[in-house]
Amino acid sequence: MDPLHRLFTDADLEAVRAAVQEAEARTAGEIVPYVVEESDEYPTAAWKGAALGALLGPLAAAVLFYAAGHWATHPPVWMLLPPAAGAAAGYLLTLLIAPVKRWMAGEELLEVRSRRRAEVAFLEQEVFRTRDRTGILLFVSLFEHRVVVLADSGIHQKVAPGEWDGIVAGVVQGIRAGRPGAALIAAIAECGKLLERHGVARRSDDVDELPNELRRERPE
Repeated sequence: MDPLHRLFTDADLEAVRAAVQEAEARTAGEIVPYVVEESDEYPTAAWKGAALGALLGPLAAAVLFYAAGHWATHPPVWMLLPPAAGAAAGYLLTLLIAPVKRWMAGEELLEVRSRRRAEVAFLEQEVFRTRDRTGILLFVSLFEHRVVVLADSGIHQKVAPGEWDGIVAGVVQGIRAGRPGAALIAAIAECGKLLERHGVARRSDDVDELPNELRRERPE
């Protein structure tokens, strides 16, 4: 099963499609919601966890020594085992526990990888294929708790980049609260209102140029 299907029910998917359709009925914007489970695997984070564990292992052994008052009968084992065990524990914890992995990856790397993946998605989903360059990618990366809005030139001329910040913050809050579907639906509606306020009006011959469904990265 698609891992994202656990977070977005069939009702959510239909509500997203309807929200996009409603928002686009009032403006010339073409909103493309796109969700990925994560923007990168962050292999270096696991090795950082292993390195930290290797440093903390001997410290834990020293605490045990002072608590117990003696070493084990085989000192070489106590010299080699704590860093090895700590490295293994740090590696596994980083791989298996998302907050630890995010911490080890670091906020800056999470931001960079999410932005880069959003730029790739903009091209992959051909958000630029609109008559007046009015495509908008609403990109959500769940693991990173990151949302990126990329607007094509026809939108960028009218809406300043900072004006998307409130929409982004709402989706991030929804992800952290375990409500990504509801948060995304609300964000799409807010996108439509923002475009209306800035006069991104429909033409009389306007047509729906891009699909309205939620795009999701498919598992390999």
